[in-house]
Amino acid sequence: MEAIRQILSVKNRSVTVILPDDFIADEVEVIILPVQNDHYKIPQWQIDQVRERTENYLKNPKNVTDIDDFLKEIEKDL
Repeated sequence: MEAIRQILSVKNRSVTVILPDDFIADEVEVIILPVQNDHYKIPQWQIDQVRERTENYLKNPKNVTDIDDFLKEIEKDL
């Protein structure tokens, strides 16, 4: 399942959603929620860490840890 999340401006009590060219669906489900910026803030350290990991992955996509190996490492440390 593909999901698209957008923050849109409401104008005259309506919103317009522009879908990407590669989004293919005959029907979609739309859920409208007011933005509550006070409750949803990602800490800067977390943003930095995700950007660093993404950069490292893009430089060498074959140098990743298999999820099963990762879970075994965590279990060893418990």
